[in-house]
Amino acid sequence: MTPRLDAIGLVVSDMAASLAFYRRLGLTVPADADSAPHVEATLPGGLRVLWDTEETVRSFDHCWTRPSGGDRIGLCFRCDSPAEVDAVYDELVSAGHRGHLEPWDAVWGQRYAVVLDPDGMGVSLFADAA
Repeated sequence: MTPRLDAIGLVVSDMAASLAFYRRLGLTVPADADSAPHVEATLPGGLRVLWDTEETVRSFDHCWTRPSGGDRIGLCFRCDSPAEVDAVYDELVSAGHRGHLEPWDAVWGQRYAVVLDPDGMGVSLFADAA
């Protein structure tokens, strides 16, 4: 038996705000999930993204505390073009989300940007350079 990566879990302080952010990035999440303590979305390849409220995590892990400091994990969203990186970044920032790194042409051959989700986690947007 070999374990396989099946899901990526996110602990969130505001479920509705987090789901709204990830819906803007194209994840399909039921509209009635905003007040749920646990939510799941299955991606096209079968990998799942899971959201749990801080209260849910504390219900089974009484020692859990909100992380502080830098990111230890980040989600990365591939865009179809460099122009889409710019457009998605602008759309998220215009919607009130915090930009962290404005779009730039990275030395590794991609258009790259980072925006922060509602809990402050860096979410990368990238596309192969033109």
